[in-house]
Amino acid sequence: MRYAGIDIGSRSIELVVLKGGEIRETRQTDTGFDPMKQARTVLEGVQYDHIMATGYGRNLFEIAFDASTVTEIRAYGVGARALFPQARAVLDIGGQDSKAIALNSEGKISKFEMNDRCAAGTGKFLEIMARSLGYELDEFGPEALRATKDIHVNSMCTVFAESEVTSLVAKGEERQEIARGLHSAVVRRAAGMLKRISMNGELVFAGGVAQNPCVRHLLEETLERDILVPDQPQMVGALGAALLAAPPEDSR
Repeated sequence: MRYAGIDIGSRSIELVVLKGGEIRETRQTDTGFDPMKQARTVLEGVQYDHIMATGYGRNLFEIAFDASTVTEIRAYGVGARALFPQARAVLDIGGQDSKAIALNSEGKISKFEMNDRCAAGTGKFLEIMARSLGYELDEFGPEALRATKDIHVNSMCTVFAESEVTSLVAKGEERQEIARGLHSAVVRRAAGMLKRISMNGELVFAGGVAQNPCVRHLLEETLERDILVPDQPQMVGALGAALLAAPPEDSR
């Protein structure tokens, strides 16, 4: 039996297919303006016996594909715990939301906090800030790491922060130092969420922003602890959904 999990996020769609409890296939694409069309593209040629959806587009997928669904909170908790059995907390910073999840000793969710009201502190925020400084997104983190200090950014509102960045550039401030300041602002927000839900045990960092080396470095520095980052941090939710799609006897 083959079980699939699909995570339909605001920025990207991830797919994981399991057989015998092992990952047999992963796929990813942009969500675009038509998530269900993109979902069909991701699923083209994929064989599975049962599929479960998570992410902001899960309800649309449920209707279009007659599929089961699970919340992102549960999917990320299950996925993170499968990759790191010692995990006691999960931080997911995605395209347009962020989540901090606490897990008990059995891997069950004990508390969580979610920011999905605006793009502050998310991948979208970093994408817009990178563009405002003339960086490509994939060079933004490495360039910020090269700064010897950061310049404090007051606003986390994307619109106001972009205006603040423009003013700092006009004053002749170094781009790398502004970039580091923006990364520090994201990390302060994420650390605040984590401190409100749990600071015990191992922390798993998931989602697209986990690929940003400056965010990873500053998060470890701020929390004064090591963090666990999966090889494919964007696949954690889809993996959790795939595991939940399988009966317990088939997920081992």
